[in-house]
Amino acid sequence: MPESPEIEALAHHLRENAVYRPVARVDVASMSAVKTFDPPVTSLVGRVVTGAARYGKFLSVEFADRPGEELHLVTHLSRAGWLRWHETASTTPPKPGRGPLEFRVHLDTVGGPGFDLTEAGTQKRLAVYLVRDPQEIPGVARLGPDALTLGRDQLAELLAGQGARLKTLLVDQKTIAGIGNAYSDEILHTAKLSPFAVAGRLPEEKIDALAVAMHAVLTDAVDRSVGQGAATLKGEKRSGLRVHARTGLPCPVCGDTVREVSFADRSFQYCPTCQTGGKPLADRRLSRLVR
Repeated sequence: MPESPEIEALAHHLRENAVYRPVARVDVASMSAVKTFDPPVTSLVGRVVTGAARYGKFLSVEFADRPGEELHLVTHLSRAGWLRWHETASTTPPKPGRGPLEFRVHLDTVGGPGFDLTEAGTQKRLAVYLVRDPQEIPGVARLGPDALTLGRDQLAELLAGQGARLKTLLVDQKTIAGIGNAYSDEILHTAKLSPFAVAGRLPEEKIDALAVAMHAVLTDAVDRSVGQGAATLKGEKRSGLRVHARTGLPCPVCGDTVREVSFADRSFQYCPTCQTGGKPLADRRLSRLVR
């Protein structure tokens, strides 16, 4: 799933390549992906791309035809979605249900440059909204403070009194926006904190370590991602991961074996030596949690 660094990089890519270009046509290959109807997506035709922005893990492309008449095409790429830039595209409208293409925007001319919103797999969760204000989208309106700009004191306030485990809290978009499964694993590993540590019980020095790790991991990922082409971002993300999706491999810090805890539809990875005092966490599917 794309997280804040990848969304930030995609927004940068659109600002570099799409701004000042008019919309020639919009193709909808999956009506179920479009979650709004007023204004219709056809109202983008003739409007000019004026910018791109990020709201947590939501990507917004901004359009206008005159001052005060802005529209925002906002997408949540979910687990298997992606934005793909193209210099040329087919002029034939796509057939619904054929392939991963969900939504296409032609810029300058039909068949010319533009971008596709695609989604692999059978679980179609990609969502597209066309709104006058991103705050009209419930998921955007509920976002907590952004992880990339969250200060240490603000983080301490968010953690105070929380009974949730750190892993759960870090991926809760209503608490902290922009972090998903992969970077939460990396942040906790860098901070040397157990995923099962109770957020509201962290001592001051552990809060300090979490704040430093959050800033370091995310800013490093942004620095590596921004300027990459959209096609190379996934590989760039994988290359920077130290524990996430590395079950069974040696921890690059201490050499211990990276372990995994699995749930019904997701899993996370951690290093016992770095994070849990050498004590493995039991797989919740098989036995009770070892704290």
